[in-house]
Amino acid sequence: MHLDHPSEQHPATSQPATRTGEQPSTERRIGRHRKPEPPRRGARALLASTPVRVALATGVTCCLGVAAYAGTRDDTPDRTEPLAEAVADRAALADERASRSLERTVATPAPTIPSPTASPSPTATVKKTAPKKPPKPRKPRPVAGLTQAQMDNAKIIVDVGRELDVPRRGLVVAVATAMQESNLYNYASGVLPESQEYPHQAIGWDHDSVGLFQQRPSSGWGTVRDLMRPAYAARAFYLALLKVPGWQDMSLTVAAQSVQLSAFPDAYASHEDQATTVVDALT
Repeated sequence: MHLDHPSEQHPATSQPATRTGEQPSTERRIGRHRKPEPPRRGARALLASTPVRVALATGVTCCLGVAAYAGTRDDTPDRTEPLAEAVADRAALADERASRSLERTVATPAPTIPSPTASPSPTATVKKTAPKKPPKPRKPRPVAGLTQAQMDNAKIIVDVGRELDVPRRGLVVAVATAMQESNLYNYASGVLPESQEYPHQAIGWDHDSVGLFQQRPSSGWGTVRDLMRPAYAARAFYLALLKVPGWQDMSLTVAAQSVQLSAFPDAYASHEDQATTVVDALT
């Protein structure tokens, strides 16, 4: 390979070497491989010129581009809108991911005030509460020098009378009678061993008399079992008193004696004041 051959030289980096004594070739100055063509004349010469051909090619390209754009403008869908939607979706996804960050500010919701008339939600859990036990009745405070046991028995007598709608005067008569007969204690009888099988507070020996009012089973007041119950004994006394005509206008002694037929009728009057104090405390 000879370095002076034109095809082996590097383009645009070196100039062809000129041999000593030779004249520069006209062909080399005009072109590398072609001989200069004779000049053309007329329209063909104009069209064959390089500037005109470049201009025509450029014009044809522009026209074809405009025609292609006009032909495809109505048929080809606009790709800018899907692109915008994709960008928006990606931005929303980024916002959603950012909202899951632990380092975000959480707005505190305003407190909701429930409506006073709003009905409870069907799914709301209802807390069951155990039913409250009724309070135990409080024992009456003893008055008029009585013990607690005497005051409790007096209360039973007064409560039974109020259930029967007995006037207040009848309550006083009943309490005074029990004070005289048993001193407001529930007596059993030493003559009736059966009476001692029931709750009692004392034992007496006056025949077969038992209970608060010393009523005798042999006289028709009731069975031993019934008369040993203070409430039953009080009820039996009231029912007998209410059958006495005009008992409310009688003195306490006469009214009590009309029921009891005691051997000491005048003894009931001595308990009237104390019985009145007790009834006042229990009513």
